[in-house]
Amino acid sequence: MSTEDTSRFVRLRVELVLEIEDSGALTRAALERIADDPDMPAGERVHAESAVTEDTAEALAYLVDPFDLVSEVPGAELAQASWSAERIDYDPDSPDGYLDEDDVEEDDESERAGGSA
Repeated sequence: MSTEDTSRFVRLRVELVLEIEDSGALTRAALERIADDPDMPAGERVHAESAVTEDTAEALAYLVDPFDLVSEVPGAELAQASWSAERIDYDPDSPDGYLDEDDVEEDDESERAGGSA
C-alpha cells in the first residue's frame, strides 16, 4: 500500500499505571488547576471540584493532558483525545501485571491475526 493510500490519522494507545503516594497533594494540584481555568463555567467548576475531592482517579484525570504528551512531536497535530482514570487492582509482582479479561481477549485476537505491530 502506498503512502497516498493510507490514512493520515494514527490512533496512539498509551496505558499507564501510577502509584499514588500522596493523594492530598494530587487533589490539591487538581483543585488548583480547576481554580486557574478561566474558561470553566461556574456550574462545571463546582462539579469538577466535588469529583476531584471525592476520587483520586478523577483528580489525576484533571492533571493529565494528552496534548502535553504530543505537543512537541514534529509533524503531528492532535486531532482528538479522550482519557480517563480509574482505580484498579494491581499486583506488581504478577507476571501479567494488571491485565483484565478484555486485554487478554485483545491479545488473543492479535495473535490469531498474525501478531501485533
